[in-house]
Amino acid sequence: MPRSARQLSDLVTQAHRYGVRDEAVLAAIGSVPRQRFVPRRLAGAAFDDGPLPIGEGQTISQPAMVAMMAEAAQLRPGDRVLEVGTGSGYGALVLHALAGRVVTIERRPGLAEKARAALAGQEVGDVTVVVGDGTLGWPSEAPYDAIVVTAAGPAPPPPLLEQLAPGGRLVMPVGSRHHDQFLMRYTRPASAGSGGNGGPVHVDECRAERLTAVRFVPLIGTYGFRSRQ
Repeated sequence: MPRSARQLSDLVTQAHRYGVRDEAVLAAIGSVPRQRFVPRRLAGAAFDDGPLPIGEGQTISQPAMVAMMAEAAQLRPGDRVLEVGTGSGYGALVLHALAGRVVTIERRPGLAEKARAALAGQEVGDVTVVVGDGTLGWPSEAPYDAIVVTAAGPAPPPPLLEQLAPGGRLVMPVGSRHHDQFLMRYTRPASAGSGGNGGPVHVDECRAERLTAVRFVPLIGTYGFRSRQ
């Protein structure tokens, strides 16, 4: 087995240790070349199960956490997915391997451009990187079957809940800015309008599930934390 294949296999084993059991998710973690999404000087550490710096004070997420969030999103082939917090683009490619159309929002133009280049190098279709306030979602392509947020907010942003399709899942860390965070899954009722601009939905109408304790960078935006707080 080539060295990179063995290293990807190690990431699958680590994700399994964290409790990930969805075979499709494990296969995605074992197929997406994480080394293509980190700075060249850190390529040798790309297969470690931990975050790595990617510039502008941001990191590429721990592979096992990417797997856990993807599993929590309960993705199916053909699903339309919104990712909030593109970062390196690695997570978007994992989501694409499991679903269909992926829109991923990054608030930092420099990181968005790097992610576009990394994804273009993988010849991936049907993944679009956009720049904007992720807490507002991307309504022009709603409704989404799943929304995955890669930063911790104080509460689920109302625009994201509204952009879910009926039965859609929002997966995100919720808690304070630096501690007491939990990975949550909010499922919009199957009967809640048409989804995506189909009318407001309150968080209390959604089924909320606390999955595990986590620690993420703060979600910055209109419905997140302020950039300096």
